[in-house]
Amino acid sequence: MKAIRIEVQGGPEVMQWHDITLPPPAAGEVRLRHTAIGLNFIDTYHRSGLYPLPLPSGLGLEAAGVVEAAGEGVSLQPGTRVGYCWGPIGAYATHRNIPAAMLVPLPDAVSDETAAAGLLKGCTTEFLAERCGKVQAGDWVLVPAAAGGVGLLLVQWLKAVGATVIAVAGSEEKLALAAAHGADHGLLDTSDVAADVRRLTGGRGVDVVIDGVGKSSWEASLDSLKRRGLMISFGNASGPVSGVDLGILARKGSLFATRPTLFDYYATPEDRALFGGRVLEMMASGALKVQVNQRYDLADAARAHEDLAARRTTGSTVLLP
Repeated sequence: MKAIRIEVQGGPEVMQWHDITLPPPAAGEVRLRHTAIGLNFIDTYHRSGLYPLPLPSGLGLEAAGVVEAAGEGVSLQPGTRVGYCWGPIGAYATHRNIPAAMLVPLPDAVSDETAAAGLLKGCTTEFLAERCGKVQAGDWVLVPAAAGGVGLLLVQWLKAVGATVIAVAGSEEKLALAAAHGADHGLLDTSDVAADVRRLTGGRGVDVVIDGVGKSSWEASLDSLKRRGLMISFGNASGPVSGVDLGILARKGSLFATRPTLFDYYATPEDRALFGGRVLEMMASGALKVQVNQRYDLADAARAHEDLAARRTTGSTVLLP
């Protein structure tokens, strides 16, 4: 059994490939053999120290696999295909012991790669669009980084709801990818995004911005909102938003702003079963298409982190044990 561990936080070079030995699963746990592991931007935050971790630590929050053994009190049977995306941290491993309450069974129509690549991004999409943004048919929504893993799923989910989607991305190729997934309009991130949004919306602005970019897009995203619009800042791809003067929300139109996390929307086993189950149903039906565009060996995870940070990836990425 192998796992990636870090002794210090820093660049991709701090990731070390270790042999591990697991004890039998404790009560309430299963031993899981991973078949595919998801790569997410939050993994780079955990590795770098942007989100501090107790050290030494594993990495990774999301994977799919097969139950190999079950501890006392667990109803999941060996051989059951399952997925998870809520941690605990440590998914960068060939095997692990994990609480059964963190797992959801996978439908036959959802492959292990699809679940590993899309469960965290899909659940993020669900809570952002449905329970945080409360997006309705007819709403206008701005999605920065729309060609990324979460971005492409957001575009699909928002279109399924009936929203009009303005995608922002770093190249014409990425805008074409967002358009292929349903985006109604596309803007380069090097343009005057807010001015173009005003033009597209007849001067009104969008109802909601769902922004995973962070620092570099913060001002443009606020300036793109209608009066009393909602700013959802859920990621830090360009660095964290800091030093915010709340008065700016009043000056720009009595705006609302929130910085949500997945874990507060999937805090209980009931949340995970209900809303995670809905995401898997959307994947199984084809309403939510997860595009796995990159595959790396788990042992090569450092290169995957480098490519993700350099924006050399599109869609979703999996690490294969």
